[in-house]
Amino acid sequence: MAPATDRGHQNHFSGFGPQHGKSPAMSDDTVIEISNVWKIFGAHPEVALKAIREQGLTKAEVLAQHNSVVGVADVSLSVNRGEIFCIMGLSGSGKSTLVRHFNRLLEPTAGKIEIEGTDVMALDTKPLQAFRNQKIGMVFQNFALMPHRSVLDNVAMPLEIRQVAKNERMRQAAAILDIVELGPWGSKFAHELSGGMQQRVGLARALAANPDVLLMDEPFSALDPLIRRQLQDEFIRLSKILKKTTVFITHDLDEAVRIGDRIAIMRDGKMVQMGTAEDIVMHPADDYVADFVAGISRLKVVHADAVMQPLDAFRAKGGVVPSDAPGVTGTETLSNLITLAIEDDKPILVKHGDADVGVITRADLLRTVVEGTEMS
Repeated sequence: MAPATDRGHQNHFSGFGPQHGKSPAMSDDTVIEISNVWKIFGAHPEVALKAIREQGLTKAEVLAQHNSVVGVADVSLSVNRGEIFCIMGLSGSGKSTLVRHFNRLLEPTAGKIEIEGTDVMALDTKPLQAFRNQKIGMVFQNFALMPHRSVLDNVAMPLEIRQVAKNERMRQAAAILDIVELGPWGSKFAHELSGGMQQRVGLARALAANPDVLLMDEPFSALDPLIRRQLQDEFIRLSKILKKTTVFITHDLDEAVRIGDRIAIMRDGKMVQMGTAEDIVMHPADDYVADFVAGISRLKVVHADAVMQPLDAFRAKGGVVPSDAPGVTGTETLSNLITLAIEDDKPILVKHGDADVGVITRADLLRTVVEGTEMS
C-alpha cells in the first residue's frame, strides 16, 4: 500500500465536487439522509461559505480572511434502517461536530437533514424537543448521569420528560436495565458504579424511550482497553437484539471495523471515503485513507469475493480446478482462506448459492496479504 504523500496531508477545500461515498437518493429503507451540510463557526458564516464556493478558499484562508473555522464541509450521507454507521477521523476532523447536526444540537450553515422522512431543519422549538425525545437517543463520551438520582431514575428520565406515569416508566426502565445486565444495580447511585457500568447506564437511558435512532459520540473512548472491548461486545449483542439505527462516532479504526456495518472517514470537515471496512481497506480513496488503514489487519476484514479471480477468466488463462477442490462462500474471511490453503494446495472455489463463480489460488492470497490489493 502506498505511503501517504505530503499532498495527502494538506489542509485544503479547493475542488469541492462529488465526494467518495456520496449517498444515493433516499430509499424506503433510509432512516437518515444528510445532504450538502456545511458548518462554519464565526460571526458571518454565510459570507465565509460564499467565499469558499466562489473563490475555492482553503481552510487556512477562511480563518485568515474571515476569522471563521470550517467544521463540516459539504457532507452528504445516508444511513439505512438497523445499520451501525461509524463516522471516524482524527481529532479536529469534524466527526463530533457533524453528529450534533442530526438532532440540531448545532445548526448547520447550509444543507438538509432528514430523519424518518422528517425535515429536521423545519421543526420549531417545541416540535424539535418532542422529536429529540421520541425519535433520537444520544450517548456521549461523558456519562452525564445525575448524581442525586438512582440508576433506575437516571434510566427513566426520558420517559419522565415524556410524562409517562411513574409506575410505567419505572417498569420500562427496569426492563432496559435487565437488557444491559444491570438490573440488580437499579437502586444504586452513579458513584457506586464502575466507569464501564456507568456507560452502560448511559446507553440504557438512551434506549429507554425506544428511539428510532441512536447517536453515540465516542461512548467508550474514556474507558480502559479491557472494559472498552467488553462494552463493544455488549453493544454488538444489544444491536442484534434491538436493531436500532445507529450513528457511532470514533477515532479508533479498530473499533469502527469491529462495530460498523459501514464506515465513513472524515478529514478537515470533509467526507473522504465511505464504505464497508473491506471496501476501505482494499480500495482506499487516496493516500490519506491508505495511510489511515495501513495498520489494520486484513485477516478478518477481507472476504473471498474481494480476493477471487472470476472462474471464466481463470480458465481462459489455462487454469484448471480439480473436481475435489475445496469450496467456500463469498463471505469467507481471509484468515480462514489462508488456513484452508495451508491444508490443501488446490485452488479454492468460491460459490454463490449452487453456482461456482470464482477461484482463489495461493498466489492470490499471498498478493492480498502483502499488497492489500485484489487480483486483477
